[in-house]
Parts: sequence; C-alpha cells; structure tokens
Amino acid sequence: MPKMSREEYWQKQLRRTLILLSVWFVVGLLSGVLLIEPLNTFVFGGIPFGFWMAQQGSIFVFVSLILIYAVASDRLDAEAGLAEVDDESTSGPGAGH
Repeated sequence: MPKMSREEYWQKQLRRTLILLSVWFVVGLLSGVLLIEPLNTFVFGGIPFGFWMAQQGSIFVFVSLILIYAVASDRLDAEAGLAEVDDESTSGPGAGH
C-alpha cells in the first residue's frame, strides 16, 4: 500500500526536477557563457575560472546532478513505498523466469 498519494509523489518529484534543472541552467548557461568574462578574473589552477567552468566545471556539476537525482529519487520511492526490492531468490539464471 502506498505511503503517499500519487499527487504528492509527483509534486515532490517535479519540484526536485525543477530545482536541479535550475542549477543546470545557472551552471551551464550563466557561468559557462554569459558570465564568463567576470569569472575569468579569478584563476583556478592557473586557468581563468570562467574558461574552466565552461570546459570542465560544468561537466562535474552535470554528473553530480545526475547522481543527486538518482539518490534522491530512490529515497522518495522508498518513502512512497515504491522502492525496488532486490530479491536474490527470483533473479539470476535458473530462477524459473
């Protein structure tokens, strides 16, 4: 039996998605394109920070966002009673699938 309604579940999931997309927008477009000149006044590892964010930093942030989304979604699924259960007895070769 679900521990929360569908509407509540999707409202939480949508809110998380919008927050992570906002972070993606800020990092990808603003720091990597529009604010590159002001960010270049800072030096990170001998490289202008705006250039580094456009080339490397945004990739690290994007991968982190994917990880955050996956972990947070798993937790929300568990909270809603929708978590996937790994049952060793019914998976694998010869289990009678």
